[in-house]
Amino acid sequence: MRPDDWHLTEDVDAFLARAGDFLRSRPDLHTMALTVTETLRAHGPGAYGAGAPLFGCLAESGEVRAAFHRRPGGLLSPTVLTPEQAGALAARLAGLGHVLPGVSAEQHSAAAFAEAWRRHTGAASAPRAQRVRLHRLGTPVPPDPHPEGRARAAGERDHAHVVRWCRAFAADVREDFPADPGAWAGTRFAAKRFTFWETPDGTPVSLAGATPVVAGHVRVDPVHTPAPLRGRGYAGAVTTAVGRAALAAGAHTVVLFADPANPTSTALYRRIGYDPVAEFTVHDFT
Repeated sequence: MRPDDWHLTEDVDAFLARAGDFLRSRPDLHTMALTVTETLRAHGPGAYGAGAPLFGCLAESGEVRAAFHRRPGGLLSPTVLTPEQAGALAARLAGLGHVLPGVSAEQHSAAAFAEAWRRHTGAASAPRAQRVRLHRLGTPVPPDPHPEGRARAAGERDHAHVVRWCRAFAADVREDFPADPGAWAGTRFAAKRFTFWETPDGTPVSLAGATPVVAGHVRVDPVHTPAPLRGRGYAGAVTTAVGRAALAAGAHTVVLFADPANPTSTALYRRIGYDPVAEFTVHDFT
């Protein structure tokens, strides 16, 4: 396989014209690429800040077999790669002088690319300790016991509350979150639709976000319950409500990421109908 078998572009429409069917063939595995490209199509190339995004796809016998996207200045995010595909991609990017901070992908693909990048650039890599497991909703199962209360879509009057809980979620998972309230529009949370679980007296006790329907799929993210309210079934209730709403809105695939090292959340998602699909990890290049 030759490095120039990888076709690169900065044009999201050109990329989707080539790789769109491939990405839509597995919306669960390709959830990040689908939502990133949809955001760029909707808001333009500056949706993720200054600089141009980068896309690429690899075709064999006229059929796309692999692809990647990269936000400006961000990690490389390829689909599942064989070692040969990873090697050709690393050679292509290194040959063009690209500098990468790291790779985020399915765990075996990330490791294969990190090793190929080392061979072609000399850059060492370090896998992050934290991994995430992708889950896909099968048959929704209500939490048992089911907490009292109801789901309510968050509106404009809830914006400050949503931002506050998204900031708390980011802190829990050690993710950067801007201190400037005006920077909300540039965060990965801004395009989400949020739902609260409320107790019978109308008090919000848990929050779940979801992407818009893209290629028939929705990703649930984030899910947050304040620490003093955990263990009462609220997260399961709001996650189930969001999944059901996505299916009712026409989605045929609902996915979410969870920390496999957290037995509580892992067990919860399995109980309410989510099945594991693959594990993802990040390798930082040094």
